[in-house]
Amino acid sequence: MSAWVLPDHIADVLPSEARHIEELRRQLLDTARGYGYELVMPPMLEHLESLLSGTGEALDLQTFKLVDQLSGRTMGLRADTTPQVARIDAHLLNRRGVARLCYCGPVIHTRPDRPHATREPLQFGAEIYGHAGLEADTETLLLALDCLRAAGVGEGVLVDLADARIVRSLLADVPVDAPALARVHAALATKDSSELRALTRDFPVAAREGLLALVQLYGDAAVLAEAEKALKGSPAVREALNDLRQLATRLRGANVSFDLSDLRGYAYYSGMRFGIYVEGAADALVRGGRYDEVGAVFGRNRPAVGFSLDLRELVEVLPARPLRAAVRAPWSDAAGLRDAIASLRRQGETVVCVLPGHDSEIDEFHCDRELVERAGQWTVKAI
Repeated sequence: MSAWVLPDHIADVLPSEARHIEELRRQLLDTARGYGYELVMPPMLEHLESLLSGTGEALDLQTFKLVDQLSGRTMGLRADTTPQVARIDAHLLNRRGVARLCYCGPVIHTRPDRPHATREPLQFGAEIYGHAGLEADTETLLLALDCLRAAGVGEGVLVDLADARIVRSLLADVPVDAPALARVHAALATKDSSELRALTRDFPVAAREGLLALVQLYGDAAVLAEAEKALKGSPAVREALNDLRQLATRLRGANVSFDLSDLRGYAYYSGMRFGIYVEGAADALVRGGRYDEVGAVFGRNRPAVGFSLDLRELVEVLPARPLRAAVRAPWSDAAGLRDAIASLRRQGETVVCVLPGHDSEIDEFHCDRELVERAGQWTVKAI
């Protein structure tokens, strides 16, 4: 095998896409800052027991492990940034009130999460710690939508809402072991009614009927009224349905749907969860929700809600950006030319000096002007 062949699902990012991704990164961080979010930069690797605290088996299987040559301890490359941000909130910031934190950096997965996906997503995220009310849930959703607008995503956006409390409530009094529970979750996620019926045949009647009803409970806002009748809910179910109804109302102008059996990230979320779908994307482009238990293992079980997205996925659904306008200049040691180039660059212009013997080999910049000498002065002229 050639030394330069990269591992499966790992790829270089070439100039045009890299420029687009970097511009998006700055736009999304600026959008989050406009809401009052502070930027944090967690490390790429940590001791494994810290990195995987409270995240469950799924993240463990997605995490690359290695041995620290200094301490001999096992370390991991992060597969998700949220546990690190929870650690920062709990142990480094340790604020009493609300903390709004955002981040953007690579994460590494042992396996792609779907066909043709990268194992090195560039994860952007924003999280609120310290507020348990719907106000934080609403802000998270609004910020996620604003980030997509800032990136240039316009039409064809769908917000899909669910709530982890519904399934938890239905299974609360069911004596079932972890493997059987995992099969129930899988059947719900795939909406496999026949499999679910077989798996729940010995469940209490209310739990069995409620779980079977969930498979059909997806669609527009009418689903919530159907759920109230079908689930004959506990207080937790009624509260979850009411919260979903209020959230949908607050997302004025957004296209909203509901899928009450959607269990992706079930072990992670403690309440409302959402996915945002965009035309051209194979799966949800943004995922988020409430995960109030994420900080418990760090000794500070604060309310938490947030979202994340992969900038590499985001750039795939956006049209290519035009080349950046630039000024072409001859190569010379003349002081006047060097001063003119420096002045233009200080003003934010891109100035490309044509090296001797190379007319133009620029792919990422459109040289629509050039520096020319007239009467001993260097001036910019349109090409």
